[in-house]
Amino acid sequence: MAKKKNITSDAIISFYMDYVLAHGEHPKNVYSFAKENNFEEAQFYMFFSSFEVLEEEIFTIFGANTIELLSKSEEFETFDARNKLLSFYFTFFEQLTANRSYVVHSLQSEKKPLQSLKRMKGLKHVFGAFVESLDVKTIDLNQERLERFQNKAIKETAWIQLLLTIKFWLDDTSKSFDKTDQYIEKSVNASFDLIDNTPLKSIVDFGKFIFKEKLDIRS
Repeated sequence: MAKKKNITSDAIISFYMDYVLAHGEHPKNVYSFAKENNFEEAQFYMFFSSFEVLEEEIFTIFGANTIELLSKSEEFETFDARNKLLSFYFTFFEQLTANRSYVVHSLQSEKKPLQSLKRMKGLKHVFGAFVESLDVKTIDLNQERLERFQNKAIKETAWIQLLLTIKFWLDDTSKSFDKTDQYIEKSVNASFDLIDNTPLKSIVDFGKFIFKEKLDIRS
């Protein structure tokens, strides 16, 4: 059988995800993976230097696709920062849910959690750029250095919040992952209320939600 000539990065990613889901592990090597999918090994290296780089690209694509979908919505451009971030979350987790079997395997198959985090380096960059674009209103410190630190802290905190939400989603057993939707809404509202220094109702509400979920898990 003739080898496929016009292989694309998307096709290789699709082959890879199918292989992982069918076998419960990544391919032994690029040669056998390429042979099984009828393309030349050299074609793999036109796009990816290793399976690890390919795995990182998959999560980067989830983030990039989310932003692309949001950019096509005229309504999205009218939203404030809070609702733009909420829109990102809901759209992003729709992407994850559509590929849940792969994502669960990818993030939970490693014995060392840091290995899983490495797969999300590209996603962190994409998400960080998105958070910066929100131009979140913060306290006016009248000091450029302090404001740079404040903006960096917001970006890093937002990333940690996203990771915690992914962890919650991985553990969520509710129908249609309704509990994750609640988690997203309450956590994003709480974080913005902290930035705005507004009343603590939503922060307390989020705390009650987390406390109740932890009790449910333990019972």
